[in-house]
Amino acid sequence: MNITFDPEILAVAPQFKVIVVEASVTNEATSDVLWQELLTEGERVRSIYEMPMINKRPGIAATRQAYKALGKEPNRYRPSSEALCRRLAKGMELYRTLTLIDLINLLSVRSGYSIGGFDADKIQGDTLRLGAGREGEHFEAIGRGLLNIASLPIYRDNVGGIGTPTSDEERTKLSTDTKKLLMCINIYGEELSVDETIALTTDLLTRHANATNINIRVISAK
Repeated sequence: MNITFDPEILAVAPQFKVIVVEASVTNEATSDVLWQELLTEGERVRSIYEMPMINKRPGIAATRQAYKALGKEPNRYRPSSEALCRRLAKGMELYRTLTLIDLINLLSVRSGYSIGGFDADKIQGDTLRLGAGREGEHFEAIGRGLLNIASLPIYRDNVGGIGTPTSDEERTKLSTDTKKLLMCINIYGEELSVDETIALTTDLLTRHANATNINIRVISAK
């Protein structure tokens, strides 16, 4: 999968980079082992970050700044990494779902990065374009219904939008039928190093999703 950047993204986030992960996977109900890892990570977050500190994490703060530069209010449309960490800081549990979803949640909470997870077989075309959402652009967010994506960073395939740092789209969502994963780890400002993020991603996919044919690339805006 190729990734290209529209001019509006280059203008507001010249340091942006994305870790693109492709792999053959299985996606079953989350195992007790993975769930315990996510719970342990939640405890770590609660021990380190008080609520006012969550949006100061470098990865989250940089994503919020990109939202503001594009004209979106990040307190109304929070990046998914921030929303997850806020929930944990409040002492609220996350929802236990499927392996790939909970694996991505764990990776997002650990790194501070918002991550798109897509069923690669549902993506139309071999290139994703990262641009800014337009007024009235249709986007059915997973579990949220229609989402106003105007001025949000958004990945589009040949049909339309599939993912923003706030939510992914129903059309390309992960399910138990997913056999090929595309993951986009969005780094608007570095927190966990790229090498550490890649190592953690590879480890989690191998141990929990029976991943094979793992292909990982880093694509930079500049």
